[in-house]
Amino acid sequence: MTPHSQSETTDQTTRVDTPEILRILGKELTVSDLIDAHIRGPEERQRQIESEPLPQNIAQVLDEAAAEIPDQTAWHFFEDGISETYRQVQENVNCLAHGLHKLGIRKGTHVGVMIAGNAVSFPTTWLALGRLGAVMVPINDRYSSHELDYIINDSDAEWLVIDHQLLPCLEGMKEKPEHLSDKRIILVGGGDADHDYHRHADIMAGGDAGFTIDDAPGLEDLMNIQYTSGTTGLPKGCMLRHSYWTGIAKVAARRDGLVYKNILASTPYYYMDPQWLTLMAFYQRGTLFVARRQSSTRFMDWVRTHDIHFCLFNEMFYRHPVHPDDRNNELRRVNIYGLRREIHRDLQDRFNVQAREAFGMTEIGATMFMPLEAEDMIGSGSCGMPCAFRECKVVDENGNELPHGEIGELVVRGPNILLGYYKKPEATRDAFFGDWFRTGDLFRRDENGYFYIVGRIKDMIRRNSENISAREVESVIAQAPGVSDVAAVGVPHETRGEDVKIYVIPEKSGASLDPEAVIAFAAERLAPFKVPRFVECIEKFPRTPSGKIAKNVLKAAKPDLRAGSWDGEEKRQR
Repeated sequence: MTPHSQSETTDQTTRVDTPEILRILGKELTVSDLIDAHIRGPEERQRQIESEPLPQNIAQVLDEAAAEIPDQTAWHFFEDGISETYRQVQENVNCLAHGLHKLGIRKGTHVGVMIAGNAVSFPTTWLALGRLGAVMVPINDRYSSHELDYIINDSDAEWLVIDHQLLPCLEGMKEKPEHLSDKRIILVGGGDADHDYHRHADIMAGGDAGFTIDDAPGLEDLMNIQYTSGTTGLPKGCMLRHSYWTGIAKVAARRDGLVYKNILASTPYYYMDPQWLTLMAFYQRGTLFVARRQSSTRFMDWVRTHDIHFCLFNEMFYRHPVHPDDRNNELRRVNIYGLRREIHRDLQDRFNVQAREAFGMTEIGATMFMPLEAEDMIGSGSCGMPCAFRECKVVDENGNELPHGEIGELVVRGPNILLGYYKKPEATRDAFFGDWFRTGDLFRRDENGYFYIVGRIKDMIRRNSENISAREVESVIAQAPGVSDVAAVGVPHETRGEDVKIYVIPEKSGASLDPEAVIAFAAERLAPFKVPRFVECIEKFPRTPSGKIAKNVLKAAKPDLRAGSWDGEEKRQR
């Protein structure tokens, strides 16, 4: 790593003697750009983060920022033209919390939240529930009625906040619990006035901006039941405490020792990233700029227009044609995940930015990061070193730590990882070696303490940044008329990452199977991003000695997995 130098002065306009890694970008920093008056080393910064107490709950992160900078813009939903100061956000959160409290929502109440796109109502609702100590269940706005049935029932949601655009999904539910009556539905936006739904806007308007609660939640209280696709079929609900969110957001805000005043969030709020990015902006006393939906074509325009300092960066942005303004930005750091090592240096040069790998999961949050100072690791493919609050090691199948250089499963522990999977004690048991969480990913560690991801134990398909459980797709297709057995795999795609392909065996030997009918069956029961694009009929599957389908053999059978398949997008046989 590059050594660190201490500033010779604390004059706010004096250039700091920064490492070369920061000067080569033409973005030299002043003292006011630093969290401290000097740049500490990454290990010291991690120790400092761990030594300081965390705010009591997610709402307190907002309160502390509002007390210091009430008139600073907290967030800007720029496509909706909504910009609110910290004081305004705090008042709206308090009003909504008070209104929800009057409806009977209390500490421990489970509330589903399903809002179309990244609307300001989502984080406002999250913070209001956090104020009360209620538990939020974020729901993908692309879910089908069948999937909504599962999430509502599995999470024991007692209330549902839903966007008026998504009412057809609600009305299509066949297994809606009896207690989830119209009087327990909170509607965001317009909608059918014939129902007894509560209106989100009315609840907020009728609340008290000075509302406080005596029994405020603490760090160990449950904040989210966050569903994540796994390898065992249907999504599992990760039980995440307030300490999870306040901890990982603080790590993201403080680990570099730099100020990131403008932060961009463009991925969906029902995922974990925009939630911790919101609190990261609050810790930074900065502004969160929020896009309605992700767009690879408009992303860099957003970065330039709003002088973004920090964001998550996807390889698909790099795949777009070179633009004269690519280097014209104020980015100080971008997090990359699984970037091809051979393009890392070129990406940095093209966009004039420090791009650093990181690693995390819904269950464990921020886990590894590559320090800005580690310029020699650019293009190494390493995920970096453990973040504050995290310990990592590589183990064999029995949980025994392996020597440096050997490949095994990455396990992680820390004080604020998930409590377990909601109502799934066996899945929780299987996910741990003692207090070490089993990631299901293959890693190795070098002699300098850097970790490298080698592959996945998990049977997952990743399409347009969406994690898809192959088992879940298979469980749905297996119910389709005429299907005897099924296997789902990922097919490489230039911009999407992967598309979903299914191999199906017809019930009757030699019988034909209409691939469009299979796709239509899936479309009625799965979110659009999970619906298979490719369908191939085969007579039998290759099997492992234990009887499992040998998907590695299926994938290796032909150089182009699209060949011999029906393409549901192009409506033709490949």
